Amino acid sequence: MLFIVATPIGNLGDITLRAIETLKKCGAIVCEDTRVTGNLLKQLTIEKKELISFHGHTTPEKVDAIIRRLERGENLALVSDAGTPGISDPGFALVSRARAHKIPMEVIPGPSAFLAALSASGLPIHTFVYFGFLPLKKGRKSLLASFKDEERTIVFYESVHRIERSLLEIAEALREQPSREIVIGRELTKMHEEIISTTVADLPAVAQAMMKKGEFVVIIGPKDGNANDLVSMPEL
Repeated sequence: MLFIVATPIGNLGDITLRAIETLKKCGAIVCEDTRVTGNLLKQLTIEKKELISFHGHTTPEKVDAIIRRLERGENLALVSDAGTPGISDPGFALVSRARAHKIPMEVIPGPSAFLAALSASGLPIHTFVYFGFLPLKKGRKSLLASFKDEERTIVFYESVHRIERSLLEIAEALREQPSREIVIGRELTKMHEEIISTTVADLPAVAQAMMKKGEFVVIIGPKDGNANDLVSMPEL
């Protein structure tokens, strides 16, 4: 069986009891960075495990080898460096192959940075669109331009090296909507966690003044959206 295990995005206390139990009993762990996962196991006082690196440059032959181990009946866990596997990391490729081979899977849910940011944003999240990391070149300009007509809340990740550039580009793309709301989550669940609420008009000043440290989640409120409107949810 393949166990898909969510791990903390910063605060070790966010690990679940079920995740700890699963990591203890699995035969090996498929992970992005063996150093990061090895350190996590050490902090959780879990005995050393075989760690199988799985990242964006992993060869198809290695994926085949992992699938063969699963088909032989081994129990493997899939983790990312932080958060839920498959969300803006290469884990989805293994899950897709495992599903195609009818490998039994079990999900151990837990932390996710973009969901944590959405829940703290105060913006409408009954419907939203998630973009992972924005494209660096191809399609970037047209995607940013499309934001001005998006009626759903927009959420994406950004790195410390590109956060100022992205925020300035968003301010330019949405300059005709100066009151549109923007929320930026920084270092979520960590000691210096910060949630910044602003508008398109004030975004350039925020982009230049904010601390450039950690990982970021950027949330853009919907076009003509009102975060204070109550959403009527259908009865189940």
